[in-house]
Amino acid sequence: MGLALLMALFVAPEDADQGVSQRIFYIHVPIALTAYYCFGLGAWKALRLLWRGEERYDLESYVAIHQGTIFGALTLITGSIWAKASWGVWWTWDSNQLVLFLTLFLFYCAYFMLRFSLPEGPRRARSSAVYALFGVALIPVSFLAIRLAEDFIHPTTFTREGPQMTGTMFATFCVAWAAVTLLAYVLYRVELAGKRADRDLRELRELLS
Repeated sequence: MGLALLMALFVAPEDADQGVSQRIFYIHVPIALTAYYCFGLGAWKALRLLWRGEERYDLESYVAIHQGTIFGALTLITGSIWAKASWGVWWTWDSNQLVLFLTLFLFYCAYFMLRFSLPEGPRRARSSAVYALFGVALIPVSFLAIRLAEDFIHPTTFTREGPQMTGTMFATFCVAWAAVTLLAYVLYRVELAGKRADRDLRELRELLS
């Protein structure tokens, strides 16, 4: 992440149209892609739970969705900062892609309300899994809305002809994307290990009592 920030601030050339504010692109877009991936991973783990019935997939799905909401919140924050700096608005309800991403984010925020309103056990695991699977349908809709939009909020950077960036800009983007992805993976593994340790300790206490 340190290398990615260094390249975004000092190596990549300044954008001719947006100036220095465009440099947030190298963090904003990888964060958004990571949020999509985490939500998709949570849905995949939910499908595995319903299909194979293994308890471990419930926790893995929960942690993935939790990470997705974290990166989703960061996507909304960095996107609003970029929009304000470049175009003078924090948010616009007229932009379908912004509203769709917000809908996706709020849908998965409601996942936690459902999950913790039910007692721990197979019923909660199945209900959470079904909810997570319903949400995955919003991911391609949200992503395609960004790709097809023609307004000023999301200019198209990647086309069929390839990335519309210089070599240095594209290299910076790739490093930033790899950094954010690795950060998400580390956070996922750390949280998963912590949740499993907490579960094991609770089971041990119950046995000792």
